[in-house]
Amino acid sequence: MSNPAPVADRAPSTLRGAILPKWSPFAIAGGSVVLAVVIGLVFGLDSRIQWGLIAGLLFLVGTYGISARVEGGRQAKDRIATGLVWVAFLIALVPLISLVWTTVARGTKVLDIFFLTHSMGIVTDNQPGGGIYHAIIGSLEQVGLATVIAAPIGVLTAVYLVEYGRGNLSRAITFFVDVMTGIPSIVAGLFILSLMLIFDLEPFGFAGSLALAILMMPVVVRSTEEMLKLVPNELREASLALGIPKWRTILKVVLPTSIGGITTGIMLAVARIAGETAPVLLLVFGNRFINNNPFEGAQQSLPLYIYQQYANSAGANAAYDRAWAASLTLIAFVMILNLVARGVARWKAPKSGR
Repeated sequence: MSNPAPVADRAPSTLRGAILPKWSPFAIAGGSVVLAVVIGLVFGLDSRIQWGLIAGLLFLVGTYGISARVEGGRQAKDRIATGLVWVAFLIALVPLISLVWTTVARGTKVLDIFFLTHSMGIVTDNQPGGGIYHAIIGSLEQVGLATVIAAPIGVLTAVYLVEYGRGNLSRAITFFVDVMTGIPSIVAGLFILSLMLIFDLEPFGFAGSLALAILMMPVVVRSTEEMLKLVPNELREASLALGIPKWRTILKVVLPTSIGGITTGIMLAVARIAGETAPVLLLVFGNRFINNNPFEGAQQSLPLYIYQQYANSAGANAAYDRAWAASLTLIAFVMILNLVARGVARWKAPKSGR
């Protein structure tokens, strides 16, 4: 009985058909860009957006034609689907890059240490100088108080819905959370404003925090609920089998397992309310001076500062520049929150065993 031939001596499999090289998408993309530029110059198209759309269309057509000729129709359809995903991604990326580029280009004109550490004070809108220190203090206090209110309520509500919620009460809470998720921010501001009018209160920072907390709560509930549902039931059952009470199982097993995702959801909710202007305009009213007490007197916030400076920028380049600099500061604040959320999620993520 003869021994089988070594693996190295066996004939290669012929089941695999011809395929394009790995660099072919880049070559097709480069050729599409060059051809789009030529078409734009020949037909006098001044818009770079039109050049990009033509390049994307040529890339899809070229990918399908070349792949169908070399690899066959099935592989060509797969490549055209992948190409559509990439083209859609690049189209979605264009406005984001344009927004960031414009904000950075215009916001860095007056953004410096003086701008970050001084308030408007006695500086008028048509005069140079001034800063956003009072707006930063107001935003941090208002958003911080809203987070202190909304985060515990949202997390506890989600724990009830996932761990205890049964029957009509659970369905009613879920329904109202869904409704609150879609309410406009001005509605939350009007609700708190009606309470202020009833009790004859003047504008103050904490009123804005209450409206922001209303907007933040449903986001925290939804994100926390989804994170708690991802915790395997086997962990709960193992803890309960050891005789540990359910409340202690939730506190020591369920919440620590999902703490990374819960923290990420809270941070994203904070980033969502950090840019709200309408409730702050109604309830906080704005202030050109520094007010460190959110429970007394009008305050300023970054979104409201941007709106007021841009609204008063007619014929005043100084106010226009301050609006863009404050916008850049707000974007940086939201970006830092997102980075912190990602860092906490990675730090608290369950460690995989070997």
